[in-house]
Formats: sequence, C-alpha cells, structure tokens
Amino acid sequence: MNIYVGNLSYNVTDTMLHTIFGEFGKVMNINLIKDKYTGQSKGFGFVEMEKQSAAEEAVKKLNGRAVDGRNITVNLARPRGERTQSKQRRW
Repeated sequence: MNIYVGNLSYNVTDTMLHTIFGEFGKVMNINLIKDKYTGQSKGFGFVEMEKQSAAEEAVKKLNGRAVDGRNITVNLARPRGERTQSKQRRW
C-alpha cells in the first residue's frame, strides 16, 4: 500500500521515514522526491508498506504529527489515473 507524505522538512531522510513508519509495520520502499538538479528534497515523498491495515493505521496516527519541526500530511496515495489536473493547457 502506497502512502503520500507531504510538508516534510528538507532535512528528513529515508532513514527517518523508515523509522517513523516502521512503528506500524513493515516498510517495503521509500521514495523521497528530490530536485533533479540540486538533489535537495522537494518536501514530499512516498512510503510503501507491506500490509494495507498497517498503512491505514500509519495514516491515522501520523497525519498532522510533528516531524523535524513541521506537521506532516499523510494520506493513502492515489493511483496516477485518479489525479485531477489543477490547470489545463490551452493552445
């Protein structure tokens, strides 16, 4: 189950997220999104957990929790096809 994690401090690392989410179950993968030119975190990422029940519990308990001085946003990630586009291009 894939989880979106936002409003992260630029200092948050994969290891920190693994420790935080590991409290709720087995973490399969962490993908912290970084700027392709500078390598600096963009302040969000995704955590994949083995079990859906663990992911749902993590979302419930971690959404709004302070991590490195910022209250993080934690939601179940939506598949790419379900995302809505906020701006439409007009040619």
